[in-house]
Amino acid sequence: MIAFIDANSSEYGVEPICKMLPIAPSTYCAHKERERAPERAPPRVQRDWSVKPEIRRVFEENFQVYGVRKIWKQIKCEGVDVARCMVARLVRAMGLKGVIRGKPHRTTISDKASPCPLDWVNRDFKAPAPNTLWVADFTFVATWQGFVYVAFVIDIFARRIVGWRVSRTAHAGFVLDALEPAVHDRRPGGGIVHHSDRGSQYLSIGYTERLAEAGIEPSVGSVGDSFDNALAETINGLFKAEVIWRKGPWRSLEAVEYATL
Repeated sequence: MIAFIDANSSEYGVEPICKMLPIAPSTYCAHKERERAPERAPPRVQRDWSVKPEIRRVFEENFQVYGVRKIWKQIKCEGVDVARCMVARLVRAMGLKGVIRGKPHRTTISDKASPCPLDWVNRDFKAPAPNTLWVADFTFVATWQGFVYVAFVIDIFARRIVGWRVSRTAHAGFVLDALEPAVHDRRPGGGIVHHSDRGSQYLSIGYTERLAEAGIEPSVGSVGDSFDNALAETINGLFKAEVIWRKGPWRSLEAVEYATL
């Protein structure tokens, strides 16, 4: 932001640019003053300037794999007296990320080429009657035979799971299998909004066509925002807390499926 103002201030002026950006002119002027006279900067800022090179050096010398804890311990061993919270703050500000064990497991993989329905829910998870708003999502469970996936369809009014399915793969037919029991048992006559995230499974042709056949209006949230499908995320969390983590470890898909009944 400071660099943008520097590049355009000669043409537009500092104050007009600051009015359009979330920064006060006084903040910009204070930043430029620190650049001209670093010794006049607040003690905390000067301390940050002195510690940042040490953090960067330790991170680079250790093949960019150290996280906050290891960076903090290393610079402490080298005689730099610094708090762990300060190291964590500076690591975030510098955009450094250490390696993590295992491979991050993504369940929501959006398909940017697929047409996307609108968000008819807008985080307002309230329903005046049954069969007016359903939410859907799926999660994963680690077993001795590998990951298995569990999909749910929830009626918001009743706070009831009306459809679910367990599968070894997160394909589009898997979430469709979770939808079918809900459609069969509830027999919606139209007027239902079905809300999900932007996962490619929920935007697939087969899934959207089945929603249209049942007279259900699709709705999706934004990318990478769990709050847009918060109620379904809550059900996933309760399922894991009350069933999976309490009764595991799990040997197979069949064991998870039996426990979910």
